[in-house]
Amino acid sequence: MTTALPSTPTPDDAALWHQDRLYLTDQRVLPERAEFLGYDQAADVADAIRAMVVRGAPAIGVAAAYGVVLAGRGAYAAAEEGWKAAIEADLERLVASRPTAVNLFWAIRRMRGRIAQLDTSDPTAALLAEAIAIHEEDRAANRRMGELGAELIGGPTEVITHCNAGAMATGGYGTALGVVRSAFAAGKISRVYADETRPWMQGARLTAWELMHDGIPVTLQADCAAASLMAGGTVGWVIVGSDRIAANGDVANKIGTYGLAVMARHHGIKVMVAAPTSTVDMEVASGAEIPIEERDPAELLGCGGRRIAPEACEARNPVFDVTPAELVDAIVTERGVVLNPTLEKMRALMA
Repeated sequence: MTTALPSTPTPDDAALWHQDRLYLTDQRVLPERAEFLGYDQAADVADAIRAMVVRGAPAIGVAAAYGVVLAGRGAYAAAEEGWKAAIEADLERLVASRPTAVNLFWAIRRMRGRIAQLDTSDPTAALLAEAIAIHEEDRAANRRMGELGAELIGGPTEVITHCNAGAMATGGYGTALGVVRSAFAAGKISRVYADETRPWMQGARLTAWELMHDGIPVTLQADCAAASLMAGGTVGWVIVGSDRIAANGDVANKIGTYGLAVMARHHGIKVMVAAPTSTVDMEVASGAEIPIEERDPAELLGCGGRRIAPEACEARNPVFDVTPAELVDAIVTERGVVLNPTLEKMRALMA
């Protein structure tokens, strides 16, 4: 959104538009440093998305929308009345930056719709207004999801979350952590257990940082420690976000979510997925059709800049997995809640 630029980013500052530039909080260096990177070119925004300067499906969508603003400005400067043809290369770069998070494609499709409505004059102001609307709508949607998700939680309980689905992953407030924020304020959550989330450690670096910033009690745990915690009987919910939800309610989220949901079902713990309807892809029938991004094996073979596996060791590094709908107790969106999701219920939500 158009706003003053804070001297130090807060959790709600994943993306900011200030004085004709896009600023992204560099999530790769948190929590050691909280700093902005400024962008003037759409190609650089695409590179930032690919390099995980900004991550989290809704935040990627917001950043991509602002990237289209930069693309439009650059195309008009280069080609004037021919800007609609000139913008295509940058749009394709943005589309190709990440393959799984559907919000990226949704945001660019919406920006394309705005482009189609414009004449051949300078499009910058109109595109900026649309990008700001996307940003503000996402923040409002997250607050609504927070309210709806909190209503599902019966009383003081501990919860587990995986990866980061907080303000840093969105336009502000957060999806899964938006629910946590609202439920904690209502006295319904006593403590959050944050899975560290290998190999990028978003739970350790981002979720813990966000929750501590808000004064919400958080305990970090290794991903493989969740089952033993569940066995203790103090955890009532697993609350996560999503990068894409299929038409039948299957959920793609950070690698490890599927296993967490299996363990939750065994221990009688409910699973809540909080995501805006822009994350729902009704053109994908099931999770089997969702493309799963694979990143450089080097991310898994080392940690903190130091190699931890033997030389020549091979590694598999899928970024996401798919949790079947039958393991999900509730999908919470800004339009409403879907309990025990099915194709028919998802169609009704999205109608």
